[in-house]
Parts: sequence; C-alpha cells; structure tokens
Amino acid sequence: MSLTIAQRHAWSLACTLKVCIIVFQIGDQIFGVMPSAEYDGDSDSIIREYNPWER
Repeated sequence: MSLTIAQRHAWSLACTLKVCIIVFQIGDQIFGVMPSAEYDGDSDSIIREYNPWER
C-alpha cells in the first residue's frame, strides 16, 4: 500500500484498538502497518509510530 494509505490506516487502528501502531517500509514503494508490540523486524525500516494517547 502507499505511504498515505498506510498512515491513515495506522492512525485509525491505533485509535480503534488503543495500541501503538507502526508504519514500516517493506520495499521501495511498499509500506506495512502493524501493532508495534508484534514487530520484530529491522528498526531502521520503521517510518512512524502512532500512539493513540498522544496527539
């Protein structure tokens, strides 16, 4: 998915699930979204973390 869509999904998931969500890069133009507690990949691949308790 594109970065814009990934960021929108990440914020929505963070607010809905009340957990920290990260956006990470998989390839040149491919991004993924998942709970930060479940991410065990390279920390350099993380684009942004969304915390539902911070604005």
